[in-house]
Amino acid sequence: MSLQLLVDDALAQTPPGRVVWVALSGGLDSSLLLTLAADACRRHPRPLHALHVHHGLQAAADGFEAHSRRLASRLGVPLFIERVTVDPMDSLGLEGAAREARYTAFDRRVAPGETLWLAQHRDDQAETFLLAALRGSGVRGLAAMPHRRDRRGRRLERPLLGRLRAELEAEGSRLGLAWVEDPSNADTTLDRNFLRRTVMPLLESRWPRAGEALACSAARAGEADALLEELASLDLERLGGEAGRMPTAGLAELSSARRRLLIRHAAGCLGLPTPPARRLESLLAQLGARPDAEVRVAWPGAEARLWRGHLYLLAPVSSLPADWQGEWSGRPPLATPAGEVAVGLVRDDGMPVRLRVAPRRGGERLRLAGRGRRDLKRLLQELGLPPWARERLLVVHHAGEAVAVLEAGEGRWVAVAEGWLSEGPGSAGSRPPAGRRPPVRGR
Repeated sequence: MSLQLLVDDALAQTPPGRVVWVALSGGLDSSLLLTLAADACRRHPRPLHALHVHHGLQAAADGFEAHSRRLASRLGVPLFIERVTVDPMDSLGLEGAAREARYTAFDRRVAPGETLWLAQHRDDQAETFLLAALRGSGVRGLAAMPHRRDRRGRRLERPLLGRLRAELEAEGSRLGLAWVEDPSNADTTLDRNFLRRTVMPLLESRWPRAGEALACSAARAGEADALLEELASLDLERLGGEAGRMPTAGLAELSSARRRLLIRHAAGCLGLPTPPARRLESLLAQLGARPDAEVRVAWPGAEARLWRGHLYLLAPVSSLPADWQGEWSGRPPLATPAGEVAVGLVRDDGMPVRLRVAPRRGGERLRLAGRGRRDLKRLLQELGLPPWARERLLVVHHAGEAVAVLEAGEGRWVAVAEGWLSEGPGSAGSRPPAGRRPPVRGR
């Protein structure tokens, strides 16, 4: 199948009317992909946009942008430029930090439901497999780059992934295509360049089909990873189906390998970074901690907590500013230090109110229907609210009296006093999180 037919087929699989984006660096691969995509979209109309990420890491970066503008203009494709800042001293390394910056830029520009095409080819896949193997990666890493995947509601596809770079060069020459060569590609101090310029030629001098074999191994690792994901999904469903809250008793029934797999899977379901191997082992070693112990294991971008026989996976939790307070009319939304939340609070007689919102300080009491004035601390214990969630509670006051409690990070009402009506999550008719009692509210 020709490269053009390959791109035509990929276009046919995109949702009608949704924008297809091409990540355009200005090099051969992406310039060719955009050219083929533009031709396909002329014959099979689809909205097509190009996206160029300007890293600013070298003097040639402005030249990449200029070439991208010329190519997009000639093809009649709207081009969008995203400028990013990359820290060369990042713990991910220069290549890793640049990659993360690109994906962050993709998320900013490409809307959920749209498709982004990336121009990697089979040679890139072989290199990625080798890099993963040299890092000691598991099956997920060895699967290298998937042909397609969903990322935060956006579809990422690599239509050219099964083709050799030599095929792309031949097609580019046949079309008279111009592109720019990245000077940094000659820098063999960068891992990928060292593999491309030194290791792969040596391997192929002994095993001429080395690149093909490595890409094939990556594909097989991808199949194995998909099967492991199915197994982890089944285990998660058996343990209640809640990725952020799993019973430790159920985890203990699994083998060590399946526990590790399930925790990685659950983190992925929540959009959290996968725990590094050492952090994961540390977490597994503490699954048998006393029920009253408060265990916390953290890694960049996420943390795990053990509490009352459950393992919680969540984004890092920070306390609210102790001195913060805000005025509120009770009408949604409510601006908080944890972000804006779509909740409302009104008196049951409908009279306008002036409310004060502040973090919980201790000693607050709420008047509940049929129960009188209740100490908030005891009430939170009854509701089974985890300790870290209690650190992010906002108390709503009216005329100096506490009338409601809001879980700020979740935007969910925890308790509402007698004589008040709430709107939003945690209100009457809403469903509380699994394993947690519904909010207490007044009448």
